[in-house]
Amino acid sequence: MQKPAPSDETIFSKIINKEVPADIVYEDDLCLAFKDIMPAAPIHILIIPKKPIPRLCDATSEDKTLLGHLNLVANQVAEDAGIGEAFRLVVNNGADACQSVFHLHYHVIGGRNLQWPPG
Repeated sequence: MQKPAPSDETIFSKIINKEVPADIVYEDDLCLAFKDIMPAAPIHILIIPKKPIPRLCDATSEDKTLLGHLNLVANQVAEDAGIGEAFRLVVNNGADACQSVFHLHYHVIGGRNLQWPPG
């Protein structure tokens, strides 16, 4: 993994580099998953790629294997967290969609009945 340039650093890159602690529930060569510090549900896990991609719309065709991997990891962390098939997978893309950290991240949310529409 190539360390992000200082201009690319976010709280998530610092978690990847183990400069900031996190409650990590999954890690491999491509991504890392950890418990959200401000959970929206009893189970709220963030999955981040180790490659610094600011937003989903910044991903390229070269990232398609990585993006597929993130989805499979979402299934695994949901299963490991005990919510199996009952979870929501959310990606906020851009400030107008409430993305607050500009490092692509997936929210795995569950552990209670989720309402629709979400907001």
